[in-house]
Amino acid sequence: MDLNAEALKLHAENQGKISVTSRVQIKDKHDLSLAYSPGVAAPCREIAKDPDKIWLYTGKGRTVAVITDGSAVLGLGDIGPEAALPVMEGKAALFKAFAGVDAFPICVGTQDIDEFVEIVKKISIVFGGINLEDIAAPRCFEIERRLIAELDIPVFHDDQHGTAIVTYAGLINALKVVGKELSEVTVVLNGPGAAGVAICKLLLSAGVGRLKVLDRAGLLTPQKDYRNPAKEELARLTNPEGQEGDLASALVGADVFIGVSSANLVTGEMVRQMAPDPIIFALANPDPEIDPAEAFAAGAKVVATGRSDYPNQINNVLGFPGIFKGALRVGASAITEEMKLSSAKAIAALVGSDLSADYIIPSPFDPRVASAVAFAVAEEAMRQGLAKRPVPLEELRKEFGIE
Repeated sequence: MDLNAEALKLHAENQGKISVTSRVQIKDKHDLSLAYSPGVAAPCREIAKDPDKIWLYTGKGRTVAVITDGSAVLGLGDIGPEAALPVMEGKAALFKAFAGVDAFPICVGTQDIDEFVEIVKKISIVFGGINLEDIAAPRCFEIERRLIAELDIPVFHDDQHGTAIVTYAGLINALKVVGKELSEVTVVLNGPGAAGVAICKLLLSAGVGRLKVLDRAGLLTPQKDYRNPAKEELARLTNPEGQEGDLASALVGADVFIGVSSANLVTGEMVRQMAPDPIIFALANPDPEIDPAEAFAAGAKVVATGRSDYPNQINNVLGFPGIFKGALRVGASAITEEMKLSSAKAIAALVGSDLSADYIIPSPFDPRVASAVAFAVAEEAMRQGLAKRPVPLEELRKEFGIE
């Protein structure tokens, strides 16, 4: 049986991938009276007097909404909210499996920004965090910006920031392999969509030496009208002098290529024109911008992809479960740039002395990952004064198993 047939069988036999289970037993009349009427009136009255007690008496503080409009699902594109539900269920299952976080899939039947934002705001009462998923650019940027501004719980578009965090984590270690510093290298990024924009912003925050950004038309330049504020901002930040050029010319002398674009855009000859010991992050799925074998044959020192059948998979599951686990634990009101940087460094640090060209990023099944990321996020939230329910660091270390 091939993978597609096996996946269809699994989904059909289980009618999806998630279910709701009770955290309390209801075996007799007394249990029923505590969990429901008349006992349930007690927490209701307490929350009515003090709405903040919703965090104490309900599951809000451990529950995340995984929300999409179905407009940019995996590599399938705008397939609609119904067809997006298997992915959202899968995301919820990953939250539970990797971090013990309860998550619920919500597929919204609108692509109107105002309507989408209003729907999310109105249902946010139930959730301690909002994970936006598979929403097309540039609409995703405005949706996230508005929800961050209008809600007091973490809002995180994983296609943007999850990818950026794990990419930066891998790059930290790839640069160690080749003996280069981020502040001294030239990075070329192809594909300034949702993920590409977030990667660029995180690398700029981290202090990248030089960043060149290209879309299908070539280098982003301030002179062009992109009708996309995110691209226009990147053009100003990365190319104020207005240089022009295509991908081949941009890669000449570059130290790092990051692709979040399309298959087979990079050739061996392009890699040979890069600086010595080039780093290639060819993250297009399902087929990368260059086959790893071709990249290595052309002189690449480190190659990462988005695929599980090659070494160095850049996989978002290394990030989002732990990010929300940490944010929920201390009641963080937002996920900041500093938390993203700390998360990436925590992921990178797990590789340790085993670092090699074929091992720059831990496995998604490394049991240390979610806790390390959670601790980094929680610690940073408290340092920034964004934790509604701060916890002593030593208690947090013990809880998350951090030495």
